[in-house]
Amino acid sequence: MALGILLVLFSGCASKDYVRQQNEPLLDRISKLEAEQKKCCNPEAAARAEAAAKKAEASAEKAKKAFELQQIK
Repeated sequence: MALGILLVLFSGCASKDYVRQQNEPLLDRISKLEAEQKKCCNPEAAARAEAAAKKAEASAEKAKKAFELQQIK
């Protein structure tokens, strides 16, 4: 009787190897997608940062000129 109960309880349990086999393809796919995203988005982010830096430099130059003109008056 006890053996029957144990068989029923443990028959539904998944082994670590089974779980690993089921998860490995998903983990590989997720890793590939993350790598693609990093490769794709990093140059885009760098380009946006560079554009923002150029705008900031232009604004700083305008502010400097405005300050110099204010000093002349």
